[in-house]
Amino acid sequence: MEDQDINEDNTSPGKEVQEVTEGTSAEQGPVDEKERLATELQEINDKYFRLYAEFANYKKRVHKDKEEILRYGNENLLSELLPVIDHLEMALQHASNDISSGLLQGVEITLKELKRTLEKFGLTTVEAMGKPFDPVVHHAMSQAERDDIDEMTVVEEFRKGYRLKDKVLRPSLVSVSKKPVSAKEYEEDISIIQMNKEEEL
Repeated sequence: MEDQDINEDNTSPGKEVQEVTEGTSAEQGPVDEKERLATELQEINDKYFRLYAEFANYKKRVHKDKEEILRYGNENLLSELLPVIDHLEMALQHASNDISSGLLQGVEITLKELKRTLEKFGLTTVEAMGKPFDPVVHHAMSQAERDDIDEMTVVEEFRKGYRLKDKVLRPSLVSVSKKPVSAKEYEEDISIIQMNKEEEL
C-alpha cells in the first residue's frame, strides 16, 4: 500500500507539468492567430492605399491629356494652313501693277478673314523684326553686319512664325545682326590662321 501511494505521488507532479504546458500552448494559439490576422490586415491596407494612389495618378493623367486635346486639338490643321497664309502674303508682296486693284483687295480681305478666324482658335504671329534674337521662337538663317543696332537683333524676317496659344507652332526664319569686324581685327584673324597653317606644316 505504501509503495502504491508513493508511485501515485510520483506521477502527479508529471501530470501538473503536462497540464501547465497544454495550457500555455492553448493560450499562445489565439495570440499567433491575432498576429497573423493583423499582418494580413496590414498587407490588405497597403495594397488598398497603393491601388488608390495609382488610380488617383491615372485620373490626373487622363484629366491632363483631356486638357491637352482640348487646348491643342487643332494643331495639325493649323499647321497645314500656315503655307496657305504664306502664299497669300507672297501674292500680295509680289503683285504687279497689271493685276486689278479689285483682285488685290479680294486677296487682302481673304487673308485678313483667314487670320481673324484662326486667331479665334489661338493662332498668333510671333513678333520678330527689331526684337532680340530668341532661339525659342526664332530660327537664325544668316547674320548681317550692322553697327547701328545691338548685336543679336532680328534685322530681317524670311518667314513668319506662329504660336498656338502658349506653344510655338512654327519658329520665325530670320537674319540676325552682328557687329562689323574692324580692319585690325580682320588682320589679326588672318595672321592667326596663317600661323596655324605654318604650324601644321
